[in-house]
Amino acid sequence: MRRTLAIAALLFAASAQAETPRDFLTRFEKEAGAAASAERGARFFTSKQGGEWSCASCHTDKPTQAGRHAKTDKPITPLAPATNAERFTDAAKVDKWFRRNCNDTLNRICSAQEKADVMAWLLAQK
Repeated sequence: MRRTLAIAALLFAASAQAETPRDFLTRFEKEAGAAASAERGARFFTSKQGGEWSCASCHTDKPTQAGRHAKTDKPITPLAPATNAERFTDAAKVDKWFRRNCNDTLNRICSAQEKADVMAWLLAQK
């Protein structure tokens, strides 16, 4: 019985491991029902979308570099997974920050297509 519980615990732990940025791209494309476009993602990321800010206002238009929060001036580590391996590895954080940042920049929640497009562009950054 103990051995069975130990094996079950290991299997659960393995399934609870960090996701990959590509997993999030796949998830958002599936939710959107359409393929992502890195070109649309770049335009979305660098353009003001209804609020005062764009994504680039804090993350810079080069998300491989560190940014600073536009209001608090707090440093922000690079957003692109190529230069920050910790980005887009935790579903709770990804969902939290998309929700918060979309509200700041769009005054609404981002659509699955917008998230997919941004992810495609971020994954294209080297």
